[in-house]
Amino acid sequence: MPATALAAGMLWFFRDPEREITRGRVISPADGVVQSIMPWKDGRTRVAIFMSPLNVHVNRAPLAGTVTSVEHIPGGFVPAFNKESENNERVVWHLDTELGDIEMIQIAGAVARRIVPYIPSGTKVEQGDRIGLIRFGSRVDLYLPEGVEVAVEVGQKTVAGVTRIDRD
Repeated sequence: MPATALAAGMLWFFRDPEREITRGRVISPADGVVQSIMPWKDGRTRVAIFMSPLNVHVNRAPLAGTVTSVEHIPGGFVPAFNKESENNERVVWHLDTELGDIEMIQIAGAVARRIVPYIPSGTKVEQGDRIGLIRFGSRVDLYLPEGVEVAVEVGQKTVAGVTRIDRD
């Protein structure tokens, strides 16, 4: 019985449900809760989405475009909701989109110590395509270009490929 329970738990943790992708300029790359929305010095806005171990861990392309870089950066493993998590292990994505360069960062946490990019640099993606996985949750930061108005609020739940992040 314990092996069956473990196998069932692993299947549930790594589930990857089909989604009806919402069309809009920017959609959520992750299931989770909006942890913070912060203006950045360069005019961009960072939307941080915390993914708990109970969320789906597959991340999706927030816009259609071309992946221009996928960079793995080694680091620590403090809980992803702490400010110090900015120095955690992470994968930094850049996508060339109709809005310009979109940066997305998958951040590992205390439990989630493995980030698995599914696609390499140079790949063309459609909005909502699966692009990677953070095992057991953590955080995804999405940097919106200057002039893009945020539609979500801190504390709001998000669903990857479904929740609209920006406002018309």
